[in-house]
Amino acid sequence: MTSNSKPLRSTALMQLTLARLREFYRQPEAVFWVYFFPILMVVALGIAFRNKPVERITVDVVSSEHAQTILDALQKDERIVAAIYAADECQQRLRTGKSDLTVAAEDEKKVGFTLDPTRPGSVLAQDLSNRMIQEAAGRSDPVPTTTSEVTEPGGRYIDFLVPGLLGMGLMGGGLWGVGFAIVDMRIRKLLKRLVATPMKKSQFLLGIMFSRLLFMVPEIILLIAFSWYFFGVQIYGSWLSIGFLVLLGAAEFSGIGLLVASRAKTMESVSGLMNLVMLPMWTLSGIFFSYERFPDIVQPVIKLLPLTPLNDSLRAVMLEGTSLIALWPQLILMFLWGAVTFAVALLVFRWND
Repeated sequence: MTSNSKPLRSTALMQLTLARLREFYRQPEAVFWVYFFPILMVVALGIAFRNKPVERITVDVVSSEHAQTILDALQKDERIVAAIYAADECQQRLRTGKSDLTVAAEDEKKVGFTLDPTRPGSVLAQDLSNRMIQEAAGRSDPVPTTTSEVTEPGGRYIDFLVPGLLGMGLMGGGLWGVGFAIVDMRIRKLLKRLVATPMKKSQFLLGIMFSRLLFMVPEIILLIAFSWYFFGVQIYGSWLSIGFLVLLGAAEFSGIGLLVASRAKTMESVSGLMNLVMLPMWTLSGIFFSYERFPDIVQPVIKLLPLTPLNDSLRAVMLEGTSLIALWPQLILMFLWGAVTFAVALLVFRWND
């Protein structure tokens, strides 16, 4: 038999990647968490934080002989919901959060405000109420102003959210998908069987990583397409740049997942380690809100977390059209996270543990 008639044999790396793909798509629950859970997050958060008119401000006026004058002034602004109550009731309503501000006319020419300064709504209520009362008393602004409203895609919360959810999905897929796969194979004694094969550790670990990269492609396409169709999320940058960031981010977190699971022997241990790694990034890396809200002293640490440069890069490309060249610091940081963790995982991984 000639060499051309021999059956074609794929490499161990390709065979392992194909086996992982078949195993994944035969698990409906895994398909749900990878492909449909991010969409449910987009729907829930997109509806909850959709663009809508400014919420009404509740202002209580303390009952007195001048209360009606104050009430009439406040009701000229449709954003203010005002009513007159007794002093004790006003205090109780403010304490329990039923109102944002209490206004009391101390005499004809003096008005007092009672508010909780730690509640942003109370501060805004005071500013607006004070302006309405002053205008009713005859104040006129010496400098005329105009207001222009901007509601175009790109500046909404849903536009900020989608890149964060993409990064979160890449983080979860890399850590949970890779970590659980390895520990599950260790529990089922499959790793011991692979010792007898000519497969190298590098081929095994790369096969696990490559299979996760292939899972991510349809997930990202589905999430972006859904966000565009139902919420009008626009992509201002290059699709090739987004694809590169997705692959780099998936490789980065796959490397971290390999390292976390390289010695874990039980699902409980790997779950604890995964949560320990992911929790700081869930809260600090700007998935649901900007990490710039945290104190300046922790900003350098936040920017070094693996998810932060990925989220920053995705938002820069998707919302601002930034080129990859301008993002080279973030790209280098992500590459280092992936390369170093994979190298360490390759060093400490054992077939029989």
